[in-house]
Amino acid sequence: MEEQTLEQLRYPIGTFNAPETIGHELIADWIAILEHLPARLEQMVTPLSEEQLETPYRPEGWTVRQLVHHISDSHHHSYIRFKWALTEDNPMIKPYFEKEWSNLFDAKTAPIQMSLDHLKAVHAKLVYLLKGLSDDALQRKFTHPEGNTETTLKENIGRYAWHGSHHFAHIENLIKREGW
Repeated sequence: MEEQTLEQLRYPIGTFNAPETIGHELIADWIAILEHLPARLEQMVTPLSEEQLETPYRPEGWTVRQLVHHISDSHHHSYIRFKWALTEDNPMIKPYFEKEWSNLFDAKTAPIQMSLDHLKAVHAKLVYLLKGLSDDALQRKFTHPEGNTETTLKENIGRYAWHGSHHFAHIENLIKREGW
């Protein structure tokens, strides 16, 4: 497979680049993406067979099942990071090894409905929280230990709107390519 094609499979919507200016309208758009992701994802993956759920979205990539569980795990972490930043002064967050998490037996074998239900609950709580944040709260930060990178909460809203859309596109593109 050509490198460009592999890169297109890995990043079907491109990589996340935070805009210099993040205004109210953009934040509202990102929150809407987060609000609708659980239902859109469930609608897309529920009809898939067990065999289809075991299909990697790209060569050497995660299966659809692993992607669904990963989105749930990752967005759970994100929710906690928002809470830390709102209750602590620029906390150093704890990263997690997403590749190792996706190789655990539950990510490889558990019914996807478990993570779809979890994602619905996490996003309901997250969206409710995000819609109530003041401008000052949106400026609060956390620091990621890899590179000591500071992230504002308003930027993190965009990052997770992108993250959900990124993995949604992985599955959507696989379904289109396979003609499912």
